[in-house]
Amino acid sequence: MKYQIIERDAFLVIGIKRECPCGADAKGQGIPEFWQDVNANGTVNKLIQFINGEIKGLLGMTDNYNGQNNTIDYWIAAEHVGDVPEGFLSYQFPAAKWIVFEVHGPAPTAMVNAWKQIYSEWIPSNGFEIAELPAIEAYIDSDIHSPNSLNEIWIAVI
Repeated sequence: MKYQIIERDAFLVIGIKRECPCGADAKGQGIPEFWQDVNANGTVNKLIQFINGEIKGLLGMTDNYNGQNNTIDYWIAAEHVGDVPEGFLSYQFPAAKWIVFEVHGPAPTAMVNAWKQIYSEWIPSNGFEIAELPAIEAYIDSDIHSPNSLNEIWIAVI
């Protein structure tokens, strides 16, 4: 896996979030449906207008895993410098060290495969501890379905 280690100052993301079931429990109410909803209702187009930070794409973020209910809060967001626009929530990331993985290929399958490889191979073989911050999927390529699509996964580490 190709990756780089970067240090980032604190940064802000804006967006919306929804509690989503994890894994096999999703049954039609999970993350793909959330993306479909925000694409259909125009939220994605609004968020794109506010992308003005270092990460030049839409973000998918996972936070607040609930083991009892097997759910997470999933954000669809954008890095933004400035005031939080009306209708959006915000999340302030503190300064942190990040491992930024390149993800090549059509995002719907490439992201899933990259996560599997990160957790089964990369994390066990490296000396980093995962920080208690949301992980970020950065959808940088405008055509996420292209076989040549290049996107990223950001994981904060200690």
